Amino acid sequence: MKIIGLTGGIASGKSTVSNYLITKGISVIDADKISRQIYEVGSKAYVSVVQEFGRDVLNEDKTINRKKLANIVFTNKEKLKVLNEITHPIILNEIKRQINELRTLGYYLCVIDAALLIESGWYKLADLKWLIYVDKETQIKRLIERDKISKEEAMKRIQAQMPFEEKVKYVDFIINNNLSLRYTYEQIDILLNIALNGGLKWTKS
Repeated sequence: MKIIGLTGGIASGKSTVSNYLITKGISVIDADKISRQIYEVGSKAYVSVVQEFGRDVLNEDKTINRKKLANIVFTNKEKLKVLNEITHPIILNEIKRQINELRTLGYYLCVIDAALLIESGWYKLADLKWLIYVDKETQIKRLIERDKISKEEAMKRIQAQMPFEEKVKYVDFIINNNLSLRYTYEQIDILLNIALNGGLKWTKS
């Protein structure tokens, strides 16, 4: 089974690309969805997060308030590192479990959708790596609208991630999501054809 790793900065449009892939019948393993599931009350990640960050990150129903947690870690690199050390091994195990399940079922292709595909090292699981591009101004605007946060908060979250220029070094193809939706879809169709038919890799200049 061929595995594609899909990544991009926060609010770059990973969900748009993933949703289109799903309509094409491609199985998508969503790392963000997994990260939400592992925070279930009483789980290993839940217990570790509460021990490390305190009960202030909990909602009234004792569930983890992901927004509060994000506000803490995106302004403190050390705390972000601690959170990643708690969650990444658990997320990786679930990604591998889903890959093995799809392989057993006879799937010929799957996609790992992960914002931290490169930073976490999960890109090593993929045969091909796709990176979504969007300009900084558009990224900030989308993030403010999506998460209902200030421009300052949006900038902090963007700056907490690996810069696009660094991510380029690890990937095979770039999807330009800065123009029309139709253009984005056309690029995905071309890249799917390459993935399925073993076309040439994009060569970095």
